Amino acid sequence: MAAVSANRLELLQIAEAVAREKAIDRGIVITAMEDAIAKAARSRYGSETDVHAEINAKTGELRLSRHLLVVDQVENPSTQIGLDEARRHNPAAQIGDSIADTLPPLEYGRIAAQSAKQVIVQKVREAERDRQYQEYKDRIGDIVNGIVKRVEYGNVVVDLGRGEAIVRRDEMLPREVFRNGDRIRAYIYDVRRETRGPQIFLSRTHPQFMAKLFAQEVPEIYDGIVEVRAVARDPGSRAKIAVISRDSSVDPVGACVGMRGSRVQAVVNELQGEKIDIIPWSPDIATFVVNALAPAEVAKVVLDEDRERIEVVVPDQQLSLAIGRRGQNVRLASQLTGWDIDILTEQEESERRQAEFENRTKIFVNALNVDEVVAQLLASEGFTSIEELAYVELKELASIEGFDEDTAQELQARARDYLAQIEAEYDARRQELGVEDALAEVPSVTMRMLVAFGENEIKTVEDLAGCATDDLAGWTERKDGEAVRQPGILDGFDLSQEECESLIMQARVKAGWISEADLARPAEEVEQDNVEESV
Repeated sequence: MAAVSANRLELLQIAEAVAREKAIDRGIVITAMEDAIAKAARSRYGSETDVHAEINAKTGELRLSRHLLVVDQVENPSTQIGLDEARRHNPAAQIGDSIADTLPPLEYGRIAAQSAKQVIVQKVREAERDRQYQEYKDRIGDIVNGIVKRVEYGNVVVDLGRGEAIVRRDEMLPREVFRNGDRIRAYIYDVRRETRGPQIFLSRTHPQFMAKLFAQEVPEIYDGIVEVRAVARDPGSRAKIAVISRDSSVDPVGACVGMRGSRVQAVVNELQGEKIDIIPWSPDIATFVVNALAPAEVAKVVLDEDRERIEVVVPDQQLSLAIGRRGQNVRLASQLTGWDIDILTEQEESERRQAEFENRTKIFVNALNVDEVVAQLLASEGFTSIEELAYVELKELASIEGFDEDTAQELQARARDYLAQIEAEYDARRQELGVEDALAEVPSVTMRMLVAFGENEIKTVEDLAGCATDDLAGWTERKDGEAVRQPGILDGFDLSQEECESLIMQARVKAGWISEADLARPAEEVEQDNVEESV
């Protein structure tokens, strides 16, 4: 009896020790032992037999039983029992019930014991992996400290104490070398379940690693008074970080720099000397871009909101500073703001404006049959197209110095004659391309558009109704970090995405696909209705 008690006690002690060592629940270890013992018992009683093992979590007592299904006609005595025999064990037994038949304890041979050990090791390992995944999956975005365990092909394996993580070579700073036993600080950017267990991926190049380092060094960020709005990094070389303060009495840039630069220096030291520009964030994109291009001075900015592009004019001597070595300064400013930035010198801008002025002058000379002085006068007054000149109020045209009402009327008449001639040419070309007349009846569609449609195989109202907005307006996609513009059919017509979408919706009304009432509803709802109807 003493030997049995010792064995019982031993089972619980083993479960306790394994649970403590692997930091998993003791109940999981006991369940693994039960599965292992049941597997070993099946090798003795037959693999078909449904053997169950139960270990009392308080006393350590082991109980083996065989589960049999109560059936009317026994076909397999290893797993089934007849109703009459089942009622000898339990008078209330019914067909479909399960009867537990207690089995005597048995001695395990070497092979059975080895098999049981493998089951326990496997179950414990699975539980350990699950614990590690559950523990770290909610810590994505945290900074962790660890000790370098080994370096494999440039990848660093890190011991986090209760788990193992990896810093891939491309997630480390350039020229950074770690050896076994070194302490390392990194950012958890991903935790994934994989067949060999959870993989915890760390990074020292991630932009948020810098943001979190500042949060550790700057109490105002930790307390939420100062907020990091954006970070752009060229790891190991240079970075820009945009900050804003929720309290007008706290200077966000000063808070991040610290007394004599102590706070920012602590981050720089951790990042192997990476230079950091701390920039005040602004909701006004023009101001933000000007701040982001620091230390370069900006003379003027021109926004193109539809394409999220900004043109920046800088003094001639500031060009190299604004662009930075190998384009680093403007590239980081673009990443920080999310806008594409074009940089021009004041001289380049002046030359371009002069070229535009000369081009407009030439258009007015040719279209209106006037001399160059009159054409230059119109261009300098801000007129950019013949259409604008043809439909502007007469008194506005007559008020130009040197013009009178008769001159203004003559200019407008010539402008309208020219537009009518161009319209007739477009109409002839439209007919030649086989574009149907009905397409011209779609609101806001011009003759010039009809020619563009015909050249792109859009010849009926249904063809236009079946277009996507991007087909007309074009789209921008990022390739290798650069924004690449894909042209649309109506490129050059100066139409926004919304105006192109409106054209398509009007064509759908004309084609009878949707009603006028549908135009008041969001396009997504109408699209969904159309899909459901077609199904």
